[in-house]
Amino acid sequence: MWEDLKYLTGFGNEFASEDPRCPASLPVGQNSPQVCPYGLYAEQLSGSAFTAPRETNRRSWLYRICPSVLHRPFERIDSTHLTVDFSAHPPNPNQMRWKPFDIPTDGQVDFVQGLRTLCGAGQPATRHGLAVHIYTCNVSMENKSMQNSDGDFLIVPQQGTLRIKTEFGRLVVAPNEICVIQQGIRFSIDVEGPSRGYILEVYDTHFQLPNLGPIGANGLANPRDFKSPSAWFEDLDVEHTVINKYGGRLFKAVQVHSPFNVVAWHGNYAPYKYNLADFMVINSVEFDHCDPSIFTVLTCPSVRPGVAIADFVIFPPRWSVTEHTFRPPYYHRNCMSEFMGLIHGKYEAKEEGFLPGGATLHSIMTPHGPDAACFEGASTAELKPVRVADGTQSFMFESSLMMAVTEWAEETCSKLDKAYYECWQPLKKHFRIAEP
Repeated sequence: MWEDLKYLTGFGNEFASEDPRCPASLPVGQNSPQVCPYGLYAEQLSGSAFTAPRETNRRSWLYRICPSVLHRPFERIDSTHLTVDFSAHPPNPNQMRWKPFDIPTDGQVDFVQGLRTLCGAGQPATRHGLAVHIYTCNVSMENKSMQNSDGDFLIVPQQGTLRIKTEFGRLVVAPNEICVIQQGIRFSIDVEGPSRGYILEVYDTHFQLPNLGPIGANGLANPRDFKSPSAWFEDLDVEHTVINKYGGRLFKAVQVHSPFNVVAWHGNYAPYKYNLADFMVINSVEFDHCDPSIFTVLTCPSVRPGVAIADFVIFPPRWSVTEHTFRPPYYHRNCMSEFMGLIHGKYEAKEEGFLPGGATLHSIMTPHGPDAACFEGASTAELKPVRVADGTQSFMFESSLMMAVTEWAEETCSKLDKAYYECWQPLKKHFRIAEP
């Protein structure tokens, strides 16, 4: 079922797809005929306002066995560990590092049940802001799906491959790949065992590729490497629960058919995946350390030019060749919030303590940079061409907003490393005034 999936390639393209079991299931020449082929229902899914400019207008037409409106009323369910109230817990400007988050070993926990909010800013009710979540789970979602009415999910698996059913088709997303499931799209996640990962959620608009400026037409994440699912359906008459994340709370509705009953679809609003190994790295070849913006995969822009609600940035394997330069990341205070995670390997600026499945948060204007061991080593290293980050993949969620941590992140999870600040304490004073 999951082998040899066929994908549609390209970022933000206009796609048209039919399940091969039902040829000619897409209407010809119009979106909503009086009678659709095969007796299907036509349903539009809008990811932008009807009158949004053409270049940002996102919508798809779905041709499905039963319309999504066929369900019982939504009922509120427990969502203790999810929140959009980022003022509920006192702010904390300290550097924060979390040890790897525990994957459940007692009982069965699926993707929805294993969601935890770490930090964020803003509100989905005003369509402005973002949130960072962790997921940890050990079983698949059985006759259950989820839709996020609040915003888009960018999912970063760290352990365990995800097999994702969506209304548009199926995706297989392994560690070192990412996927984006946009607002309103229903999905279900199957896992093969203990699984863990990170989620960046944005409320404002959708992710897009960053502008390349003088880099030119090619580079960074190339559009051709993004993959969307091709149409696939299941016609199951079973009791199915739809979980709706709405206003930061969870609700459930029961229906008696699978939501993955879309036989054909066309449009430019569809989930997608991307392999981080396909990223074309740009780097300095003469001197100094480039700003990390050169590693941006996707961005969710704000209304201010060049300022992002959220950037997804990676630090992939690459060559380091600069001369008379301190090569690791520089010491920094930033007008942006920086949340980092580690998929595998060791991060060059902090090889100890920052572990796969863990995280760090350096808030707005909070100092950060290489630990003492990294500084001393890089200050005396022979400056020859070397490979950096082989066997490693770290990433950053960066935001112009001041992200606040949740009570679960700072206290309940018991993973906050309160000794994190100690990695900088051995830094020595090297200043000296030369004698005349």
